Amino acid sequence: MRVKLALAPLALAVVLVAGCGGGGSSSSSSSPSPKDWAQGLCSAITTWSDSVKSAGKSLQSGNLSKDSLKSATTDIKDATKTFSDDLKSLGKPNTDAGQKAKEAIDKLSEQVKNDVDELQSAVDKASGSGASGAAAAASGIATSLSTMSTDIAAAASSLQQADSKGELEQGFRDAPACKALSS
Repeated sequence: MRVKLALAPLALAVVLVAGCGGGGSSSSSSSPSPKDWAQGLCSAITTWSDSVKSAGKSLQSGNLSKDSLKSATTDIKDATKTFSDDLKSLGKPNTDAGQKAKEAIDKLSEQVKNDVDELQSAVDKASGSGASGAAAAASGIATSLSTMSTDIAAAASSLQQADSKGELEQGFRDAPACKALSS
């Protein structure tokens, strides 16, 4: 099913995020250290990804119904809202590229909120149209998840480009949640 295929780019994006970024370990009371910031980001990605995968599994059984689509959509929307809030709460890491990193993650937060709105719209348009509507809604969910994965990969690229001193990269290497993502 397309939902399963949409999760493959998500896994790739997660690995890209885990492998990017930088180093330093200095911190201040208002800005997290690169390690703490990376830990927060990787934890948010893991939690969101696990929730989305769980919602996707409910659609892979082949028993698509209006109720299963609504349930999966609600689960994905809830997970994405939490993810977006978690991203916003990361703040600016205590690095030279901290502001650029914050801007990249704030942009990602807005993008995933917009993506989930598009997901809801696709499901709303397709529901009530029988089996063909359920298939169209599942396709819309897969497309939205694929777009979210692309957004995450783009944010990872922005973080890599901003991290000329390697401060975030070291933070990602040192953060346990990021190590779990890349293994």
